[in-house]
Amino acid sequence: MATTADFRNGLTIEMNNDLYTIVEFQHVKPGKGSAFVRTKLKSIRTGKVLQNTFPSGQKVTVARVERRKYQYLYKDDMYYFMNTENYEQVPIEPHLIEHPEFLKDGLEVDILFHSDTETALVVDLPAYVVYEVTYTEPGERGNTATNTFKDATIETGGTVKVPLFINTGDKIKVDTRTGTYSERVK
Repeated sequence: MATTADFRNGLTIEMNNDLYTIVEFQHVKPGKGSAFVRTKLKSIRTGKVLQNTFPSGQKVTVARVERRKYQYLYKDDMYYFMNTENYEQVPIEPHLIEHPEFLKDGLEVDILFHSDTETALVVDLPAYVVYEVTYTEPGERGNTATNTFKDATIETGGTVKVPLFINTGDKIKVDTRTGTYSERVK
């Protein structure tokens, strides 16, 4: 058990039979009345963000979670990852991965596990990953009065919007959290 004084960003708590991560919090001491803590909580299972207010000093149940490094291996009906320390393979259901189209062979990811039940909660990809463009339409020179983007297929089969100067065979850095082009890599 912890109290609202122990709140910090990233803390995982149990509430309403679900696990929530604290995205942001603020202690408020109004001129009249008792103090309270205003929070934004993100559900680990659904990804929904909700706002909640806790009276100051309220006890909450802290969930014990662990981040472990795993390496992506392959996919059939589930996604398979290997623990980089003991080489144990773990199957993960597709709904636990936010952007599975950005998984490529050998990619190191963090998997969040509930320590009490040893169940996987969510798979976090690295923020930026470098991919090779396998197909894109050739860009037309001259009609770039504004920022114009075109579709590009990357080596994993996913599609990313890229600027006109990107060609097939170029390496690009992609933000896996939003699925957007970041920069060209030499």
